[in-house]
Amino acid sequence: MFILSNFLHSLATVFDVILNLYMWILIIRALISWVNPDPYNPIVRFLYSITDPVMYRVQRVLPLHFGGIDLTPMVLILAIIFLRSFLVPTLHQLAYQLA
Repeated sequence: MFILSNFLHSLATVFDVILNLYMWILIIRALISWVNPDPYNPIVRFLYSITDPVMYRVQRVLPLHFGGIDLTPMVLILAIIFLRSFLVPTLHQLAYQLA
């Protein structure tokens, strides 16, 4: 069972890192949207290609445009914070119980 325990512990750590990285990508994209970025810049294209699929799904369910301000990144950041505070500790505790 220690193999499964170590796997779950590692999986929780990887989820935590990925969620943290994606949260920072969302923050950077939101900050870049305040200025008029060059749409042909490779960094801007990367940020849009990484965040647009998730943002469009949320925008279809919750139209969050108020006065020209898009609150979709805020909702996604709150969802990531929830997952980091619920999913990651749950996987860590499950791993410790299996050990």
